[in-house]
Amino acid sequence: MPGEDSVITTDNMTCTSATLVSKIDAGDPLFLHPSDSANLTIVIVKLKGSENYRIWSNAMYLALQVKNKIGFVDGTCLRSTSDEVLGRQWDRCNSIVLTWILNFVFEELYLGLVYSRIAPDVWKDLKKTYDKIDGSVVFNLYQKINYFSQNGMPVSKYYHKLNCMWKQLDRLLALPVCSYDASKQFNDFNHLIKLMQFLMGVDSSYQSVRTNLLTRETLPSVKDAFSIISREESHLHSKNIFYKTLNNVVGFATKTNQIIDTKKKGVRIPNPNLKCSHCNKTGHTIEKCFELVGYPSWMKSKLGGNKGNKVSINV
Repeated sequence: MPGEDSVITTDNMTCTSATLVSKIDAGDPLFLHPSDSANLTIVIVKLKGSENYRIWSNAMYLALQVKNKIGFVDGTCLRSTSDEVLGRQWDRCNSIVLTWILNFVFEELYLGLVYSRIAPDVWKDLKKTYDKIDGSVVFNLYQKINYFSQNGMPVSKYYHKLNCMWKQLDRLLALPVCSYDASKQFNDFNHLIKLMQFLMGVDSSYQSVRTNLLTRETLPSVKDAFSIISREESHLHSKNIFYKTLNNVVGFATKTNQIIDTKKKGVRIPNPNLKCSHCNKTGHTIEKCFELVGYPSWMKSKLGGNKGNKVSINV
């Protein structure tokens, strides 16, 4: 087998190496796209430990599958022992995959992995160390699910958050596959529990709908219950808009009638935007201040002919 120095010091060998690498098919795990850099963000979650290992590993697995690099973590893509050019290409791919893994673990885990050289070994070590069911993690998540409620948020948002926690719990438990009958019974029971948890958390405004769903001879699925309550939410929203519009119309009509009645009685409505610079009263300007221009006859009669007293009235 030719050594690395003999490959890179000969022009012909270098040319041959570059040619072979450039001819690697895009479907080959050894193919590297220009975007496949060490700094590429392939997931949005970092590994903390047992509490989120299964979420992290599932996200990483999907990302590596998209990049056609699963073979570098499950051990199916082996380094070539007969072609040093392909062997060094494998080294490049292995380093990039290893860097992706290290980029998405927290610092305390990173320090224990940074000296590793083989991606499959790191992947297996992480699985062996953190792929465990932590009772406290399961307890906290299950408690969070049972105490989670809509609390005024849209039904769709409430259902989405609850569904995410259900999937996380199912992933944590990872129950083994069993016979068809037992599997069906367990799934029915699991769906029943989720239905109860969903209905327990919806707001009290859906009490009548919840009662109707629970008293059915055949209970609906969680998705059907969500669909029904979503329709009720739309109905309540439309009703609220109608009554709000109606109240605004009634209020406007009442105010208009009051203004009309006031005008019929000959009473002038003070303008709150006007202010007199003489008496500092609102409703009139200095040009119409009674203290300066005199009081009208109808006001004098109401005051009992007392002309000597100054009276300020907003007009």
